[in-house]
Amino acid sequence: MDSVAATSSASDIQMDYMTLLVTQLQNQNPLEPLNNNEMASQLAQFSQLQQLESMNTSFSEVLTDIQRAYASSLIGKEISFLADDGSGIGKAVTGTVQEVYNNVEGETVVVADGYIVGLNDVISVKAEAAEI
Repeated sequence: MDSVAATSSASDIQMDYMTLLVTQLQNQNPLEPLNNNEMASQLAQFSQLQQLESMNTSFSEVLTDIQRAYASSLIGKEISFLADDGSGIGKAVTGTVQEVYNNVEGETVVVADGYIVGLNDVISVKAEAAEI
């Protein structure tokens, strides 16, 4: 979502375009007026861009919801994941998921036997772990 926030939204770009268009209309040569078809085409493109931004936001929200539901379905299951053993080299670790939450970056993570694991780090999932 950070990349979306860093770029101008379609609304901002459209407002800048409208300001530029008004300036062009005020300063146009009366013998060579601006092409109305070109302006209408550009405004339609801005409208499409706004709709694409809206769809992108909606898809992002749906993806977040799906990730949370998936992570919740892992509670009580045994997962394998790569964990840093302190040497900077990851090793495969197996643990049972006890908790799911969103970290400070907003990512959905699971807690498995004391390890905090991002969903992207899960290597495999086994059926529910046997009770001891």
